[in-house]
Amino acid sequence: MKTTAIPVPRSQVLPCPRLIARLPDFIALTKPRVMLLAVFTALVGLFIAPAHLDPLLGSIAILSIAAGAGAAGVLNMWYEADIDAVMARTARRPIPLGKISRAEALAFGLVLACGAVAGLALALNVTAAALLAFTIFFYVVVYTIWLKRSTPQNIVIGGTAGALPPVIGWAAATGEIGLEPLLLFLIIFLWTPPHFWALSLNCSNEYERARIPMLPVVAGRAATTRQILIYSALLVPTSALPWLLGFAGPIYGATAVTCSALLVVLALRLNRSSTSDRRAARRLFVFSISYLFLLFAALLADHVGEPRSSTLSSRGARIGAGSIQAETGPRPIQTVFAPTIRTDSV
Repeated sequence: MKTTAIPVPRSQVLPCPRLIARLPDFIALTKPRVMLLAVFTALVGLFIAPAHLDPLLGSIAILSIAAGAGAAGVLNMWYEADIDAVMARTARRPIPLGKISRAEALAFGLVLACGAVAGLALALNVTAAALLAFTIFFYVVVYTIWLKRSTPQNIVIGGTAGALPPVIGWAAATGEIGLEPLLLFLIIFLWTPPHFWALSLNCSNEYERARIPMLPVVAGRAATTRQILIYSALLVPTSALPWLLGFAGPIYGATAVTCSALLVVLALRLNRSSTSDRRAARRLFVFSISYLFLLFAALLADHVGEPRSSTLSSRGARIGAGSIQAETGPRPIQTVFAPTIRTDSV
């Protein structure tokens, strides 16, 4: 019997090894450090809600929020590939290096976003899914495409997207929006400007070269450090609100007061520092990461072991607040692994 060899392109023979080799680049597009912070704050919002999900639904909620946050990062890098290529801090991202094309990034981001929103809607409720869709839209369209290249208040307004994860987590558990998650939203919203402006102070030359109107580029160092001080001062009473209004206990109250006072001290030092002093901005930036993590970790600690008023079944979660079953005992203590989080991408 005569056999005939049929040539097959190499790309069809070894698709899996190539895909596996490129997997780290696709993961890098999701901005994992930023995504971790969004996931952690969403987890806290879900955990402190007055109704809790069974483990499977809770896992789906967190994975969907993580996928949504990652999709926003991917679409941000897709649109900002030209900016990333001229900034030293971002030049080694996958798209500027040519490891992933812009078309591939766009397709990946859209599929991830649609899957995240659909998963949250089908497994949990429409309220949480709508909030996640709005967050992705706001970050990609309002912040990335419109605000970032047009106004020095880009971080202030764009911070809305980064502040929504705890609200989404709460909505995933309850099917509604309460005052408690809105307070957490306000804390993150006020935290965002000093955090990113502290970073941009030491990168102002790069932003200027990329023609991004960040506040240090447009208004200068003195105006930026003054604004950082103002927002840091506003965080003192705002961060204490969950405790003052009875939504959090003494662990959170002590943590909020102490950390906010330290943030104001660092902001004062930055405001009084010389133009050549890069360490003051760096110290505030690094502490601001710990600040948000410590606040949310303290809030979590205050709620561990507290009884929940209701348990949402799978069917009840799908229709929002339906099929709520009373819980007869306190919720078992859950251990949450909280990784070290850095957010150094603007």
